[in-house]
Amino acid sequence: MTTNRLLARLPADEFRNIGKQLEQIDLERGFNIAGADCLIDDVYFLSSGISSVVAISPDGQRAEAGMVGREGFLPMPAGVGGTISIHEVFMQMDGQGVRLPLHALLAALPENPVFSNLLARFIQTFATQISYTALCNANYQVDERLARWLLMCHDRVDGDEIALTHDFIAAMLSVRRPSITTALHVLEGRKLIRAERGRITIRDRRGLEEFTGGSYGKPEEEYRRLIGDF
Repeated sequence: MTTNRLLARLPADEFRNIGKQLEQIDLERGFNIAGADCLIDDVYFLSSGISSVVAISPDGQRAEAGMVGREGFLPMPAGVGGTISIHEVFMQMDGQGVRLPLHALLAALPENPVFSNLLARFIQTFATQISYTALCNANYQVDERLARWLLMCHDRVDGDEIALTHDFIAAMLSVRRPSITTALHVLEGRKLIRAERGRITIRDRRGLEEFTGGSYGKPEEEYRRLIGDF
């Protein structure tokens, strides 16, 4: 059995075909899943934890394009036969999962149609997530963007506590650390979260969703439409 949402939806025969080549792995914070513009060696299906997909410009500017947890797989180019990762992909929060050698995944795609279709559907949902990240970065305030980002993290963990530092959040949202501190104070003042050193607790999820002003929800709705619950 697996708690990865994609693998859990495979018919028994396809899971048997793929499962014998899956390797269980612990994924520590900072674990490198793929380097930017690097060959893909393995494909990862998380069962817990959160990974960040980061875009890096030629001059070294960085921003998180999206995040993936137990609802998906990484790196995504492999799902359509790609062999190079355009993005850097690493674990932002400890977790576990399984990995499949790239050559095994590429061989499995034409022989396992449900598996292939699920990977393609997930890529579509992630494209929606990236488009809404761009929308939010252009049109929403830092506190609204932070609220959306925390909800996305909350979707991918068990419980209400999220282990994250101010510095890391600032790097992922491409804003200065003081802006994150101010935004956290705004959310705390509304009793939506509690922020402590290295840890944020979600206190009022519904209120947090309302605070985002519509920046959260569409990609998650697309995932439920194409695949099912997170």
